[in-house]
Amino acid sequence: MPYDSLKVELENGIAILTLNRPEKRNALSPAMITEFLQALDEVANGPARVLILTGAGKAFCAGMDLQALKDFQAETEGDIIADARRIATLFRQIYSFPKPAIAAVNGPAIAGGCGVATLCDFTLAVPEAKLGYTEVRVGFIPAIVSSYVVRQVGEKRARDLLLSGRIFDAAEAQSLGIVNEILEPGRLMPRARELAQSLAGMSPTALAHTKRLLLKFTEEELDRETEMAVQASARVRTTADFREGLSAFLEKRKPKWIGE
Repeated sequence: MPYDSLKVELENGIAILTLNRPEKRNALSPAMITEFLQALDEVANGPARVLILTGAGKAFCAGMDLQALKDFQAETEGDIIADARRIATLFRQIYSFPKPAIAAVNGPAIAGGCGVATLCDFTLAVPEAKLGYTEVRVGFIPAIVSSYVVRQVGEKRARDLLLSGRIFDAAEAQSLGIVNEILEPGRLMPRARELAQSLAGMSPTALAHTKRLLLKFTEEELDRETEMAVQASARVRTTADFREGLSAFLEKRKPKWIGE
């Protein structure tokens, strides 16, 4: 089906899903998240055996669309929780996708975009890619992604990345185990397709059962932790520091933290 903010192409049994808001550095707006979920469902139930995720233009994904987040008008606490749950649902769908998923990180993958990149089964990146869970810089918290990051890199390293909000390069991401391979820009998509073709040549039943088994190991914990993260994310969105952080970022000025 046609989409406004992303593209889905089928090539020899491989689905290539491209985040397609290059003018916004492929930031995740509410409409884009809805389409993203629809596209994942389309690929999961379609003929493709492997999924490749990448971004249009110079960025992979700049995270949440902060202007859209600032403009969000909630009438009740439940509205805020429901909005926070949308990104949680997206992350869980990527993490638990029934077919092998490859992220081809063609540029910056920041905040929620870093989550999208690192929740795939395989993450390939160009040397120039910059990654980071930067939410604390704008008065937000990396709530939804936190339990996944702890599992991927360990608690001590997760504390470093999540509390500092620092940007790190592809080489460090590889050393942390977040990125599998680093490729020059001209080799990124060819290598992603090569890996996808290799996976597509394996038993789809065996791959699906392997992924399902791996998910079962932590499913109950993830359910509990995700709900905690959704509630924490929603609470922070009611604070003055959150509102100040968003305004400062959009106005390109230094935030004046209040602290609550």
